Amino acid sequence: MSNKKPLYRVQFVSNGERYEVYVHEVSQGGLFGFVEIGDFVWNTHTALVVDPSHEKLKSEFADVTRTYVPMHNVLRIDEVKKEGTAKISELSDKVTAFPGPIYTPKK
Repeated sequence: MSNKKPLYRVQFVSNGERYEVYVHEVSQGGLFGFVEIGDFVWNTHTALVVDPSHEKLKSEFADVTRTYVPMHNVLRIDEVKKEGTAKISELSDKVTAFPGPIYTPKK
């Protein structure tokens, strides 16, 4: 058996943007209604081209060991085999904040 930690890609919404981060730890956490993510994995490749959204994420989570994301902001959690690039992207019109309106009045 391998002692290698599982790797997760977590996508969530924050401040009107879609965040995609790679972590080794995901759990329900001790705070009710929150998903706890920790042990962030950052792409350490030395490249001439710098991705501004990746650098923004690295600086935003620089001193963070774990963060708590409201569970209704989580879009998706995938266990992956290899790391991709963490990024922040524009939120498309197809993503609706949860909970949506239950009753929509007729116009």
